[in-house]
Amino acid sequence: MTDVLILGGTGWLSGRIAQRWIDEGASVTCVGRGGRPAPRGSRLVVADRDAPDAYAPVVGQEWDEVVDVSSHPGHVAQAVAALEERAVHWSYVSSVSVYADADRPGADETAPLAVPADDGSPDDYARAKAAAERAVGALGDRVAISRAGLIVGPGDPTDRFGYWPARFAADADAPVLVAPHEGAFAQVIDVDDLADFIVRSGRRGWRGTVNAVGVSTPLSSVLETVRTIAGHRGPVVSAPAEWLRDRGVAHWSGPRSLPLWLPADMPGFATRDGRAYRAAGGRLRPLGETVERVLADERARGLDRPRRAGLGRAEEAELRAALGA
Repeated sequence: MTDVLILGGTGWLSGRIAQRWIDEGASVTCVGRGGRPAPRGSRLVVADRDAPDAYAPVVGQEWDEVVDVSSHPGHVAQAVAALEERAVHWSYVSSVSVYADADRPGADETAPLAVPADDGSPDDYARAKAAAERAVGALGDRVAISRAGLIVGPGDPTDRFGYWPARFAADADAPVLVAPHEGAFAQVIDVDDLADFIVRSGRRGWRGTVNAVGVSTPLSSVLETVRTIAGHRGPVVSAPAEWLRDRGVAHWSGPRSLPLWLPADMPGFATRDGRAYRAAGGRLRPLGETVERVLADERARGLDRPRRAGLGRAEEAELRAALGA
């Protein structure tokens, strides 16, 4: 039997990876703080990764596969130091945010990385991920690094992508304020496609580094696909980027934001080269299928529920009124 250690396993992506391995017949152990359950069929080891003996319960066993998704470089380095002699293969989930710049469309895995955070701080995400990648580099040719793009799908806790199908579906005939999209792109990967790639890569012992990203698509096309599937028939309203910024509307995510909207000086962020991922066996389901899955999940969770990203209904109405729309 394959013995798999998930450093995490109770979160959105790591939980799906754990479940995939369980479905493959593996013996899965998850290391987590204990605030959330691990998937049924796995063993949960409650541990605080800030503690110096966090890995004591799992260092006495050989692991065919270790998976880590942490953005805390200190946690990653400590795990490598504790388990490197026990791991046959290691999968690390990084991010396309690890790159130093996002100003060149179509950049591949050879693009320069951010300067690693030598102090082990997780505060600067790009530098933290660079430091974490450096830490797993000590494993040599036993490691697979997936630099994930925007991960989307059912259960997404960030609400970045789900905001749009929920918003379009909530008021089928009403106007909807959308993000500025002229010349803009979006690049998403379904959470289950990413989890599947990580598990299959671990199963066959694949080594390497890939941009685990979807097809770079004009943001206007993404929004139109979402709108069509959600059944929205009302008008679509847009506003200039500067006008929105002046009124406190944020890019990308978070409260009072228009999700997926990126600053104009980041043309490379949503246009990363994903050919290496596909060549390594990475699959990409059609965008429409992901949208349908997300919309079903949003309906189940409530189209009007409080969200971590996007505009509140009153905020959007106020902005549309200021536009005269």
